[in-house]
Amino acid sequence: MAKFNLENSQSPPSVQGVVHLLPEAMRQGTPVGPRLVGGTSFAGKSALDLSQIQILAQACLQGLDAARQVVFGWQRQGQSLEDIYMQGITPCARLLGDWWCADRLDFAMTTIASSHLQQLLHDFSNEFLQESPQQRKGWSLLLLTEPGAQHSMGLFMLSEFFKRAGWTVTVGVPQDVLEFKRLFQSDWFDAVGVSVSTDRHLDTLSQLLPQLRESSDNLKLRVFVGGPMAMTCPERLTGLAAEVLAHDAPATVAHLALCMPDVSPKEA
Repeated sequence: MAKFNLENSQSPPSVQGVVHLLPEAMRQGTPVGPRLVGGTSFAGKSALDLSQIQILAQACLQGLDAARQVVFGWQRQGQSLEDIYMQGITPCARLLGDWWCADRLDFAMTTIASSHLQQLLHDFSNEFLQESPQQRKGWSLLLLTEPGAQHSMGLFMLSEFFKRAGWTVTVGVPQDVLEFKRLFQSDWFDAVGVSVSTDRHLDTLSQLLPQLRESSDNLKLRVFVGGPMAMTCPERLTGLAAEVLAHDAPATVAHLALCMPDVSPKEA
């Protein structure tokens, strides 16, 4: 939301001079998994750099098993899953997008590689949630994409960080405005976050969010918006009657925690 700017945890990697390597390697049948993740390329627990992100992108295009092997290799080097999510998977998603925009990958290849990245988040979910679990806070959160959104990986990653921080989280990917309204009104929530990737529904959201807030049973409901547009065009979101957050996942969780009461109004 990542995308809530999950893809904004660091500057987008420069692909000049390296974008040609991936398609060429694949055309030549270059192996990716075992050869590249054997555990000899890092000196201790160093930050994941562009070359390692590129390896993950290569692996995602080769297959899900190859992508898992890259993550296993990073774990053997002492990287936590939080490090891998923020320094590896997040910039890898951006890099794949850069390659697509530069016509180095077609839509099908980009979609397949991105789906493998998202599957990694599902595969490692239980382990991630146990990595540094916190006591349940009693707060409930609804995370929504904009209606008809094509991508939800960032939103899912954000939900994982909130869950690990003790929140009860519901994730929704509404296909249209009616489903967006239904999900918003489906239960009591202490906060609602909306990931905005495009400007297609800005006018609709500017009218809809104030109505939904006013009709909510929770008079103290916090509503925030994030996502790619919060990073690139935050001024376009200021008319949505919601707080604009351009943070990465850990910072978003920390910010919301500071804004919430000690006890949910529902439980008070």
